[in-house]
Amino acid sequence: MADPTSRGFPDATRRNERARRAILAAALSLVDETGYPGLSIEALAGRAGVGKQTIYRWWPSKAAVLLDACQGLDEAHPDGPEPSPAPDTADLAADLKRMLRATVDELTGERYGPPLRALAAAAACDPVLAAGLTDRLLAPRHARFERRLRTARAAGELAADADLPLVTELLLGSLAYRWLMGRSVLGHADADALVDHVLRGVSAP
Repeated sequence: MADPTSRGFPDATRRNERARRAILAAALSLVDETGYPGLSIEALAGRAGVGKQTIYRWWPSKAAVLLDACQGLDEAHPDGPEPSPAPDTADLAADLKRMLRATVDELTGERYGPPLRALAAAAACDPVLAAGLTDRLLAPRHARFERRLRTARAAGELAADADLPLVTELLLGSLAYRWLMGRSVLGHADADALVDHVLRGVSAP
């Protein structure tokens, strides 16, 4: 059977992909302009130039659209859809500071900051969204820190009983709390201080 596109018929797959990308782009731009409260299915449809039913066919809510859009930012990152390997320069503090500084840049940057803040706020009262946010966006980042910490523990740099998931939470959780609460303007010095304080408590005697 001849390919329909060879006879001048529109390619439904390409059309659907264009619509999907337009919706995801609309989600990111609307959140940046109006915040999460200004994001709605109606606004998404209008900005993307599609019908509301097109959106509902692929996503159950505006939060689900935004979660996919944020994951798409990861997929478009130069390092690819998966976080790059944790640096291992044999200097644990320097490696952790490098990773945590990158997290600060991500949280405070215009690309990731607004949609991540919107997702975090929405996830606070939506268990399904919270699970998706954790599994798809947060877990890969946490795993990267844990891999570097595991190498350090195996090398005797950390206490043998160091709880690596908890150490990771101390680093990333403290940073995220300050970011969400807006208690101060986050910078690289904050990341460095966190690493120094946390490592004092878990380094091998």
